[in-house]
Amino acid sequence: MRYLFLLLFVITSNAAIAAFSIKQVAQGIYVHQGPIELPDVRNHDAIANIGFIVGKKCVAVIDSGGNPAQGRLLKSTIQKITATPICYVINTHVHPDHIFGNSAFKDIANIKFIGHAKLSRAMAARGAFYIARSMEQIAVNLTEKDIIPPSISVKDFLKLDLGGRILELKAYPTAHTDNDLTVFDKKTNTLWMSDLLFVGHLPVLDGSLKGWLNVIAELEKQSFDVVIPGHGPIDRDWPKSVQAEKHYLQKLATNVRAKIKQGKYLEDVLQDDDSIFKAQWQLFNEFHKKNLSSAFAELEWED
Repeated sequence: MRYLFLLLFVITSNAAIAAFSIKQVAQGIYVHQGPIELPDVRNHDAIANIGFIVGKKCVAVIDSGGNPAQGRLLKSTIQKITATPICYVINTHVHPDHIFGNSAFKDIANIKFIGHAKLSRAMAARGAFYIARSMEQIAVNLTEKDIIPPSISVKDFLKLDLGGRILELKAYPTAHTDNDLTVFDKKTNTLWMSDLLFVGHLPVLDGSLKGWLNVIAELEKQSFDVVIPGHGPIDRDWPKSVQAEKHYLQKLATNVRAKIKQGKYLEDVLQDDDSIFKAQWQLFNEFHKKNLSSAFAELEWED
């Protein structure tokens, strides 16, 4: 039975590797688009959009993947595409599908890991849970060595010079999480928005509903040629593409506030029929009630 499990693991791992593809979405910016799926023993949590940006002197990895093997695959792909050294691994937030490829890069001389000022704390708080459920949930034996916190923290704003290419990293107040970071490439007017933008995949609230709407309001006033979401296809029609997410989050806030005003409890809120959204979003059933719970907890005591 153990042999069969190992054989199946090898087969599914090989399938995941075979499915790994990278696409240049703007000059020097490469993205692997993950599938819109729940993490499981078949995909090993390799479900996020990850990639890298190439300058004349340095490469910056933007999110390393959901497991060490995907991180190694990303690293080898970079090394096949360019001889430019990898200098930075930037994590956009703490969720495991974005950070557990980090260990594949730690043997690179002088590598710097970068994240939001609150990312180290979030990794410390959640790391043990992620590791404990890793073998059962995604068939990967993660360990403490796979938790690689940032060596450079971004409290507000940081500029990185990759050589002929300036990246602007911005840390946000609590929104999707309490440790969201975006990466803006001035050269191509590209914003790597990560999980502050979901396209097709239902937005997942793990921070502040009001804060997330504030970030969207701030960013939709700006103009970008390319926007890279954390999940779903690359966007070239900003800010139109954020409107579905914005509408869902606004409706979530409106509906929950109305129920609270009526004196309803969380159990009542969770019984609401919001199926009008179901056709618009993949993984609706898996995440909508969680979003309702998070929104209720945040809005119940607002002034």
